[in-house]
Amino acid sequence: MRSLDKAWKAHPLGEGNGEPEGYPAPHRIETFGGPVEVEWEERDSVSLHGPLAYFIEFLKESGLWSNFVEECPLRYSSPNAPSKEEILGTILLSVLSGHRRYAHITAMRSDGLLPQWLGIEKLRSEDSVRRAFEKQDEAELTLWIDRQMNATFDALLDTVWVLDLDATVKTLYGKQEEAKVGYNPFKKGRPSHVYHAMVLTKAQLVLNVDVQAGNQTASAYAQPGILGWLDSRPLSQQPWLVRGDIGYGTDEMITACEARELQYLFKLKRSKGVERLILALAKQKDKAGWRDAGQGWEAVSAGICLQGWRQERRVVVLRRLLASPPEADQDNGQARLPGLNLEWGGAWYEHAVLVTNWEETDLKAIAQMYRDRAATENLFDELKNQWGWTGFSTADLKRSQLMARIVALIFNWWKLYLRMAMGPENGEALTGRAQFQQAVARQTRHAGQHKLRLISMHGKSWKIAHLQERVSKWLGRFREGAEQLGRQERWRVLLRKIFEELGGFQLIPRPRNAPPLAFQLPD
Repeated sequence: MRSLDKAWKAHPLGEGNGEPEGYPAPHRIETFGGPVEVEWEERDSVSLHGPLAYFIEFLKESGLWSNFVEECPLRYSSPNAPSKEEILGTILLSVLSGHRRYAHITAMRSDGLLPQWLGIEKLRSEDSVRRAFEKQDEAELTLWIDRQMNATFDALLDTVWVLDLDATVKTLYGKQEEAKVGYNPFKKGRPSHVYHAMVLTKAQLVLNVDVQAGNQTASAYAQPGILGWLDSRPLSQQPWLVRGDIGYGTDEMITACEARELQYLFKLKRSKGVERLILALAKQKDKAGWRDAGQGWEAVSAGICLQGWRQERRVVVLRRLLASPPEADQDNGQARLPGLNLEWGGAWYEHAVLVTNWEETDLKAIAQMYRDRAATENLFDELKNQWGWTGFSTADLKRSQLMARIVALIFNWWKLYLRMAMGPENGEALTGRAQFQQAVARQTRHAGQHKLRLISMHGKSWKIAHLQERVSKWLGRFREGAEQLGRQERWRVLLRKIFEELGGFQLIPRPRNAPPLAFQLPD
């Protein structure tokens, strides 16, 4: 917003360089519909994000916000410094609004109601937020945010669940710590950071994210964090299946899963051993036993021991008929498509090879289990394009790491709220913000009571209003029935109810003291 300040001082129609005293006097403008009298009002009782009052009610009833603020290690020595409630409240509202840069915070600082609803005096400036954690102890900050992330989803880990692993690249344009040139499909040659993330698949919640240098995209750099997270969990909270793309189909990752008796499903890279296996199946033609694997794919089960492996492992080879032959590379005339493409009897097929220790005999179920990773790919796309994973950059890696996790935490909170409001039809922020955040609000006070009036421009505003009213009443009934519970147990009960009663989920209990390979995923 510095450009706005410069424009104010240098504007040819200005009447001086001083700050204006209040808003302009009432004045008249001309429109195609006739003249209109314009009067700017004070902002103390007005907000453009009125429906967020319902979301703040959810944060209050769940205890999530209270824990987040109380356990924050943020400390100031100056008596004029902002409170940590104000800093965290400003970050919360900025992330919810879809901001990606600290400079965007200025656009919402004039909101007259959001600070009141959060119980703080005012929203703080971009500079205050950017500098807030600069001199704080990194170990304390990491422990704090890890506890907050864990508290959000811990009650769901005692069920049968799938862990998705993936990484995404954040392009950088300044001089940030660990900004390295590596694999960057969006801006080749630009420095970047890599976000290695763990996702609770069905619930679409981020379990953890680790920000590393841009040249550390390989899964080997993510393994210490992933395995450390898994080893910190009791047996009853281990995932039923660990799933990932070719970046995680390495001997080191597979061996680590086997050592922990975890089921896994990874995609293998196109290596010479994989090519030889597919060529051997090609020679067998239809005698190889190809079976339908859904969505145009066929599958066959085989065994393979690649170079560097200590044992043979089960693989599922998938093939799909191409509508036309792949385009030839202009330089060498070879086929140019991802994966291995072969011509069998005049027809071209693309291939994929999955490695797994899941003892499922239905190859279609295995293929579909891997295809379900698409939901996690969509989640990454949402976090980068609709949330703040592409921004909030600072010179030091510490604050970039912290903001990546805070964004993921607030993303989880919002996803849970949308789950309450929308049930199984859980949408993305692109539509969710327009539906459940954006409406003009005016708050008045009479006889000691606050009255909030909301005006939404959405075409289906009446449906949105009823959905949020239902959520509020549902939270009220829960509050009445859970008064005797402590804050931590209260959230555990509420979280399970959100998925079972509103989300349409069947949370399948995990067998006590049973190793992961001892049971199969129920239908």
